[in-house]
Amino acid sequence: MRRAALSVLAFGLAAQPSMARAEDSQGPTVTVTGKKKQVVTKLDKTVHDVSNLPRAANGTAQDVLQSTPEVSVTADGRIAVRGNAQVTVLIDGKPTAMMSGDERAVALPTMSGTDIASIEVITNPSAAYNASGGAIVNIVLKRNRKPGAHGQIQGSATDHGLWNIGASGDVTSNHLSMHGSLGLRRDGTLKLRQSSVDWNNPATGQAGQTLQSSEVFVRRVVDSAAVGIDYALSDADSLSLSARYSARRSRPLLDTLSEGRSGAGQTIYHRISYGPNEQADRGAVLSYSHQDNGTALKAMVQRSGMAGLIDKSFSDVFIEPARATAYSHGATKSARHLTQGTIDWSRSSEHGHWGMGLDIEDKVEDIDNYQVTVDPLTGAETRDLHTSNVYTVKTRLAAVYLTDQIRLGKWEVLLGGRAERMALEVSPAPCVMQTGQWQAFNPSLNLKYDVTEKAGLTLSYRRSLQRPDPRDLNPNTTYVDAQNLSRGNPGLKPQLLSAWEIGADLDTLELHRNVSAFYRASSDTVTDARSFADSVLLTSKQNGGRARSAGITGTLDWKGDAKLHLGVDGGLYRVLLFTPDLPGLVRQDGMAGYLNLRAGYSANHDDVSLDAHGQSKGISPLGRYGATSSVNLTWKRKLSKTLSLTVNASDIFDGSKRTYQTDTNTFHQAGFDHFVERRIYVGFVKKIAP
Repeated sequence: MRRAALSVLAFGLAAQPSMARAEDSQGPTVTVTGKKKQVVTKLDKTVHDVSNLPRAANGTAQDVLQSTPEVSVTADGRIAVRGNAQVTVLIDGKPTAMMSGDERAVALPTMSGTDIASIEVITNPSAAYNASGGAIVNIVLKRNRKPGAHGQIQGSATDHGLWNIGASGDVTSNHLSMHGSLGLRRDGTLKLRQSSVDWNNPATGQAGQTLQSSEVFVRRVVDSAAVGIDYALSDADSLSLSARYSARRSRPLLDTLSEGRSGAGQTIYHRISYGPNEQADRGAVLSYSHQDNGTALKAMVQRSGMAGLIDKSFSDVFIEPARATAYSHGATKSARHLTQGTIDWSRSSEHGHWGMGLDIEDKVEDIDNYQVTVDPLTGAETRDLHTSNVYTVKTRLAAVYLTDQIRLGKWEVLLGGRAERMALEVSPAPCVMQTGQWQAFNPSLNLKYDVTEKAGLTLSYRRSLQRPDPRDLNPNTTYVDAQNLSRGNPGLKPQLLSAWEIGADLDTLELHRNVSAFYRASSDTVTDARSFADSVLLTSKQNGGRARSAGITGTLDWKGDAKLHLGVDGGLYRVLLFTPDLPGLVRQDGMAGYLNLRAGYSANHDDVSLDAHGQSKGISPLGRYGATSSVNLTWKRKLSKTLSLTVNASDIFDGSKRTYQTDTNTFHQAGFDHFVERRIYVGFVKKIAP
């Protein structure tokens, strides 16, 4: 069997690519901190214990991720790992509907950070993971299996009438363990946007300028609940059932000022909208585990879903030229359903262990876009046929993987291969259904050499396919705002990605150091295709680009004693892009980098922590973006054995403003997005024990 496995994997290193799922490596681990293992380095991932992170006590999942080494999170929810923006977010090792697509940026800042036990960072996933072509961040939730009953209540509040409160608890007796949580949040964010577009039409010679600015405070009401049951059938067998639900609602008053100038004259108006916007997420997981005599079997089936509503109704109040107010009703309704079943099997061998698994996943996305103009006198509605459409995207993924982990002296190697078949079906009404199928074999390699007991060298490789976002496959036009329309491309193909990493680790009792270099490449890269007509920017998607990036990253963590902890990680890398435009491929070359600083001090009853983050300016396809920063301070004061006071100060210097610009053959766009995160939360944590 070992020889057959190695033959398949060797063939895979010369074959075409795939994707993957999660399996823990069972090799030796290296602990970075002293008494408690705050950081554990494994062959294919790094595990960060955040269960006692002061910022998590009354923070969000986005706060926890931002405090995690090697992970960068912007105010608008964009995640990068070591500069890699292609990131898959899992919860307890599984994909969920709410962590897919644009909804992830909404879910992370409304998910409680106190529910998180650890963060697993996988920069170059093995074939045992469904990474969709990039890095993985796995959010592992808390499960207290200590005998007896335990509970906790926490809450915090800040200005603008924003507050949150939550409760969690668990009960364990004999073979049965139950846990659950409830949460209620009143969140809010001030969003400032500004954009300027200078456009021209080479065919007609027409040219003009469009300006747009807006300011809105988005208030959200968030309800969440979770429950889980674990039952030990025997010493070797266990059964688990868990379910989660969350709902978000907002009704923002958005006033967008639009100014258009062209040869035909000038138009100035306010576009006013009120919402509402809603989203509900739900999911359930049933899993079975068997471990006995070096053999492990895990089986899981899950069902998750998301339903959302974005109301796009608006009124246009004209300033110049003077005319009657125009009205429009519209909305985008979306639903996503994910059904997944997996089986993982592993067995210990003389020099390590090997495993195999099966992954079947069905995802259905239903989108309903509706836009009409309203006669102000009669109330009669006229449907906009260009932006009203209904379509469904169905994706079926079937994959098998094989891994072999071998330990020979100072060498440790994890070989992996994943065969995958994907079927895609786009059925827009009233157009003709379109289908597509892809097959791939994705190899992976993780290698480690122990120079000494405390120092080692690592090498990893992964090649895989990244599927298009289902919403990018819509062949119809969708209204975004006064200045933007979007249109998908049902002919999009997956883009091919490959990545190499080589690194060195040095661990002592007080110090952990890591330096690594990487090279990443993509072909058939999906990029934006933009055009400008009737003072509106139309953005679509296309294959045909190429991208290359190479750089160096480093991490340094020092824990001198039980009181003080210091850490820093950062990276510097070069990016090379080839993006299609009217004259052909446009070449761009630029440098970018990031830097994260961490400091923590514990003394008697006080815990103080500081984390600072900086992201440099960089290039994007046919454009560039500006630098951002964030500095956060947390203080936790233990008032008694069961009661603590928390103070969280976020983005102290208000560095979240992000500028951008785009230059194409037909237009130049410049602007900024500013999500104001500067805020001070004061709260409490109350532990309950019998």
